[in-house]
Amino acid sequence: NLINKLDISVKSLRKTGSEYAKAYTDYRVALAEELMILKEEGYAITLAGDISRGKPEIAKLKFKEISSEAIYKANQESINALKLQIKIIQEQINKEWTNNE
Repeated sequence: NLINKLDISVKSLRKTGSEYAKAYTDYRVALAEELMILKEEGYAITLAGDISRGKPEIAKLKFKEISSEAIYKANQESINALKLQIKIIQEQINKEWTNNE
């Protein structure tokens, strides 16, 4: 049962990893485009960064990136927890076999 759950989590990690990568890319591209627009309008690049990140559409993309990263990392932790559970059960089985000999 745990191995099946681990397999499902690994498959899910692929999906959440791709979603995180896409969210990160979408944010970075939109931010870069906005920075170029503000730079062309004459804003200092340091000021343009703050203005860009404060725009609702850019902020929403950043939120999506952060959320996607959190889900991806939670999925990694779930995998690690399942691996630990499997290891504990393996050790219990090994102890039982050793004691029966």
